[in-house]
Amino acid sequence: MADQPDGATATPTPDLKDIQHWTWVMGRMQQMMMEHGLDLIDAAPQPLSGSPFDPTPVIRAQAEFWGDTMKLWQRFLDPANAAPPEETPEQARDKRFKAPQWREDPVFDFIRQSYFLIAEHLVKGVDAIEGVDPKQKEQIRFATRGFIDAMSPTNFPATNPVVLEKAIETRGESLLKGLQNMLADMAKGQMTQTSEGAFELGRNIAVTPGKVVKRTPMYELIHYAPTTESVSKIPLLIFPPWINRFYILDLTPEKSFIRWAVEQGLSVFVVSWKSADASMKDVVWDDFIERGQIDAIDTVRELLDVPALHTIGYCVAGTTLAATLALLTARGQADKVASATFFTAQVDFTQAGDLQMFVDDEQMKLIEALSPDGFLDGRYMAATFNLLRGRDLIWNYVANNYLMGAEYTPFDLLHWNSDVTNLPAKWHQSYLADLYRDNKLVTPGAIAVAGTPIDLTRVATPTYVQAGREDHIAPAESVWKITHYFTGPLRFVLAGSGHIAGVVNPPSAGKYQYWINEDGADSLAAFVAGAREVKGSWWPDWRQWIAALDGETVPAKGARIPGEGALPALEDAPGAYVRTR
Repeated sequence: MADQPDGATATPTPDLKDIQHWTWVMGRMQQMMMEHGLDLIDAAPQPLSGSPFDPTPVIRAQAEFWGDTMKLWQRFLDPANAAPPEETPEQARDKRFKAPQWREDPVFDFIRQSYFLIAEHLVKGVDAIEGVDPKQKEQIRFATRGFIDAMSPTNFPATNPVVLEKAIETRGESLLKGLQNMLADMAKGQMTQTSEGAFELGRNIAVTPGKVVKRTPMYELIHYAPTTESVSKIPLLIFPPWINRFYILDLTPEKSFIRWAVEQGLSVFVVSWKSADASMKDVVWDDFIERGQIDAIDTVRELLDVPALHTIGYCVAGTTLAATLALLTARGQADKVASATFFTAQVDFTQAGDLQMFVDDEQMKLIEALSPDGFLDGRYMAATFNLLRGRDLIWNYVANNYLMGAEYTPFDLLHWNSDVTNLPAKWHQSYLADLYRDNKLVTPGAIAVAGTPIDLTRVATPTYVQAGREDHIAPAESVWKITHYFTGPLRFVLAGSGHIAGVVNPPSAGKYQYWINEDGADSLAAFVAGAREVKGSWWPDWRQWIAALDGETVPAKGARIPGEGALPALEDAPGAYVRTR
């Protein structure tokens, strides 16, 4: 162990018996996963050839595990004559073990290395399982990774040296504070991720000046005040996902896409969706298309007396925008939309990522049981998304705020992430079944809206598609598939980072990058291979693309001022719906 500063108390370390027990537990975990895989194999249909299951890969995986375990013990008991440990780059970067105690103390170094070893072999064990349906195997792999994250020694006081030191230093106050944090979260049924009260709508987030000019049982329409003397003739209407609050695009002024778009001389409108309650028990996808998106499009067209407008659809609202375009095309009304921009949106769900783990029959029954009043409590959806990045969005807070008793850090994005919305149950069930499970949207005529069959391949609207390179909710490979269906001019941009940070990346931040390929490509891999990397935000690229479609401007007066046209102002932005749960 490293020398302790004068007056400091040495961290109590587990004795040999504790280490042996830890090793046995981890080994038993690996064995249980192997046995579970074998049970699945026994239950799975045999190949048509009738060939029996070959146990060799599983036996080999088990042998490799115990061989590596013996090497680990040799390094611990006889470090002078043992080969040095090998770490993968991912293990070396693992933030959970960044404290020096994990390497300087031999016992905790052993625990860290044994955890990495077990984690690696658990995944290898799943990969070694044969004869299982690929989707089922992916579910096992997903569950295994979640189990691995949950079993990290950083999540338990006795095997986390930093937690032990903090408890001794504070004479147990850190543990009491952590328990208080945990009990408070249990009471509200949701994990806290940022400090309470640090952010307030209209005060330091969602502060771009504007007015609510329309309110329906489904949405509020917000019109933002222009800041330039003239504005583009074609207005911009943004559809955020109703799974979350709209102000992800209007966070702090420095991060606000809405504020930036206004400053670029655009007439900006945003739909703020109502969080579902019992009054929305019969709302289905058709309603979000007809009573939501098309109604808002027609409202803005009539208010500003323009034939068409630019649209943006983010995530699920982008999927819905694709259906809206197809419906308008089928009705001969495609010219109502001058352009469509898609932020991390999917239309083909064959490679939709880890969310597909939650659309089997059992999960669907559970969702139905959780929606007795016709809507799903947003906390359940938030928990699902947290599970997709459990290490960062769950166990990070268990270690820091429950075990260490640390104060929560103010973070606008996490405040938004915790500000959940309820979902209409009928819409949610049909969305998961028809799109994620059955992938009907890309089959011409498989889905009808208000009795009209829709076909994405007939959509010729100019389109801008943005995907996130590290997106775990809408993987870039899945977002790319929209290029296979739309037939009009299309620009695809691959942004650095993920589902949120890849979108909310203002030019002033100077962060990340994006890739463009002017030569075209027939696959994402080909796009990347021939792409040019551009440092910074992709927002200016999008603005140039919009400008090429709309070079005409008009004075920013009359109906271009919120509340001064045919629709009077109902209240200031951000409105009422965003404040209700």
